[in-house]
Formats: sequence, structure tokens, C-alpha cells
Amino acid sequence: MDKSQFLKSDDYTSEIPKSVSKRNSPNPIRSAVKVGNSVLLDKPWRKFPEFNTEIGAGKSSFFNSVNSIFRGKITSKARCGSFEHSLTTVFRKYTMKDHNTGQNLKIRLCDTRGFEEEYKIEAQEIGYILDGNVPDRHQFNPSSPFTTETFGFIRNPQLSDKIHCVAFVVDGSTIDVMPEEILKQLKELQGRMNQRNIPQVVYMTKMDKVCPKVDKDTANMFYSSGVRDAIDKMSDIMGLPRGYIMPIKNYESETGLEPNTDILILKALQQTTDFADDYMEEQLDKMAAEKRREEKH
Repeated sequence: MDKSQFLKSDDYTSEIPKSVSKRNSPNPIRSAVKVGNSVLLDKPWRKFPEFNTEIGAGKSSFFNSVNSIFRGKITSKARCGSFEHSLTTVFRKYTMKDHNTGQNLKIRLCDTRGFEEEYKIEAQEIGYILDGNVPDRHQFNPSSPFTTETFGFIRNPQLSDKIHCVAFVVDGSTIDVMPEEILKQLKELQGRMNQRNIPQVVYMTKMDKVCPKVDKDTANMFYSSGVRDAIDKMSDIMGLPRGYIMPIKNYESETGLEPNTDILILKALQQTTDFADDYMEEQLDKMAAEKRREEKH
């Protein structure tokens, strides 16, 4: 399980770059082809757009992939790769710029360290992140958790400082061997998020390792029985609807952008921003109601 990817949405708009908004759809008629334990189905198991966090799952790679799409080229702003421990040791609030307009997008992706058996993420520390108390570029220290006395603690966070949606980035090829300690941490943190009514989604990465046909062509993603089964398992683990589990493929070995990969990533991001918008509307309604009560008194 990789770290969580947190999303902040500064308004209620989200646009897909025109360069990847329309592609030729794949052939809807396919014969069943066995790929190991995976089969390509005749019909997709989920409707999809037109095609033409355990350490190492790909959380930072997801940010780089999103950033690459909007920059129009492969980028590597967030540190990523494979290592024994999480490569992310600093809490970051990333902004992204649309290369077509030169303007920053009105969303931010917040990056935190990944789940590890040896170095547990404190639930209270995640609580401070959710509530907007943790400053950008805070250095995580497993031996010294973040507290109200930590330098930089934001004592009066605004709604814009808080987390509006949480995305768990999971290596889809390893969900059958997820350690019990990681599952325990995951459920504990979900409890904190549920207390705050913060919506959650899951990005299932490395699906090309689940089904070789997906590795060959990401247009096969929603025709793969192996991908479908992996999403079913993750839905049961997380206790989230299957529609909240989104399979993607990060840019890893590619040196240029690919439309099919872009569409999967952008669809996941769009659904996440929709959930973030819902959360913000609820919070704004709550703030307005509290203000009315104060005025009556």
C-alpha cells in the first residue's frame, strides 16, 4: 500500500485538456483471450471514456503522470521509484500548470509518506494533515510525530488548507499479499476520514502487471477480467463502492505521452475532483448555517 494522495479543490471546475478529450474508441467486439488468470471479455465491465498507498505503489508517480499531461511532456517533479522505505519524507502541496494557458490549475495534490510495517503512520498525524494543520514541506520524522508544538503548526487553518478528498494509491498487483499491519493502519486512518465525512477513492496502479494485455494496450483495461477481479477485492478490503476504485497506469518507462494512459488518469482525477466539490459544498453549507445561528444569538 502506498501513501495517500490528498486532493484540494479551490473551486468547482475541472477541465480535460483539449488535446486528449476525444479519441477513437476501441473495437467493442472482442473474443475472449486468456492471459494467465486474466481473460479479455467480449464487453467492457465498466463504461469508460473513448480510447485511442504500501511503498512503491506509485503515488508520487501518479502526481508526475498528472503533471505530465497538463505540461504536455513527461515530467518528474515528485521523487519516485522503488526502494526499501518510502521515498517521500516531506509533506508537499503540489500545484500544476496547464501548458496551453500558462495558468495554474485550481486544484492541489498533497503528497505524504507511504504506509510501512516498520514505520507506522500515526493516526493523529494524519488527522492534522486532514484538518490543514501541517505546513507545506514539513519533514516527517518517525521518531518524532507531528504535534501541536511542532514548528510550523497551523493553528487556525482555513477551508482551503484542509483536505477535501483522499486518494489511496494501491499497487494492484500485490493486494493479495498486503500485510496485516498495513491493513490495520489503513482502517484506522479511514476511521479518521469517516469522522470528518471526507470522501475517499482508490487509484489502482500497475494494472499492466495484473494483465499483460493491459501492458500491451491500456484500451484493454475495462475488458480485462483480471483487472475487474482486482477491483472487486480492493472494494471489499476498503469497504468502498466499486465505482470508487479506479484502475490507472502511471507513466514509468515511457518517454512521451500516450492518449489512452492520459484518459485513464484524467478520468480518475475528474471523479476525485467531483467528490472534492461535493465535500466543499457540504462544508460551505455547514459554515453558512453556523453563521446564521450566531447571528440569531
